[in-house]
Amino acid sequence: MRKRKLGSSDLEISEVGLGCMSLGTETNKALSILDEAIELGINYLDTADLYDRGRNEEIVGKAIQNRRQDIILATKAGNRWSDKNDGWYWDPSKAYIKEAVKKSLARLKTDYIDLYQLHGGTIEDNIDETIEAFEELKQEGVIRYYGISSIRPNVIKEYVKKSNIVSIMMQFSLFDRRPEEWLPLLEEHQISVVARGPVAKGLLTEKPLEQASETMKQNGYLSYSYEELAEARKSMAGVAPDLTMTEMSLQYLLAQPAVASVITGASKLEQLKENVQAANARRLSEQEIKALQFYTKQDVYEAHRS
Repeated sequence: MRKRKLGSSDLEISEVGLGCMSLGTETNKALSILDEAIELGINYLDTADLYDRGRNEEIVGKAIQNRRQDIILATKAGNRWSDKNDGWYWDPSKAYIKEAVKKSLARLKTDYIDLYQLHGGTIEDNIDETIEAFEELKQEGVIRYYGISSIRPNVIKEYVKKSNIVSIMMQFSLFDRRPEEWLPLLEEHQISVVARGPVAKGLLTEKPLEQASETMKQNGYLSYSYEELAEARKSMAGVAPDLTMTEMSLQYLLAQPAVASVITGASKLEQLKENVQAANARRLSEQEIKALQFYTKQDVYEAHRS
């Protein structure tokens, strides 16, 4: 598995990372997927304290216990559980982040986190205070680097301007090309994109579109109607006939210099193997990239711009 440098950090991460959210809570099944992922060359594992209320971090911690030094471990914070209201609420305060990291470390059975990410964010947050929390955790050696997981233009601009983030996790696929607006700025600041949702809920895989949910058939996906999805998929299939739709979709993202890794989920071993195969597929030519851009939309984020 090829690796790339994450932003301005010294972390070398696999071009495909494992998004651990889809592992589920059945320990043995989850561990077998994690073991196979590491065996196949994935060194970048992405979890969050939010997933299964910490259970996900515990499973990941179990999987990496005897090979911690071989893994680039990413987790997230900022969502806080309230037993009183029986739900999550947003808390990016310094006090809470410093409390949350201790709990994550205990669940992950490690004394440091390679990449600690803010799991969301709004322009109304006290961003300076949040940055201060991450910087202090870095100085304490509890985290090596930090980033954010956000699609909000105004939040992204603030963190690029004020912080030392090395990455931004964003939903990015051929059917959601909105992050492309930000790639030049992020490249200029040596901040990597970690792309999540690369196959757009399975729309960019071998699964026939007719098997899409009724909701998808009625409402489409983002700005695409169901008919537009069908038309785009048909056109895209002819761009690189030797590649599967999954291979082409992942290779399109990896053709963007700002992208360090593509995060794929896997609840089955077959899915995992397909994703790794897609990462190891041949690179796309400039002509193929332009054709894929021609057949898909480049929308921009309309909200949260100022």
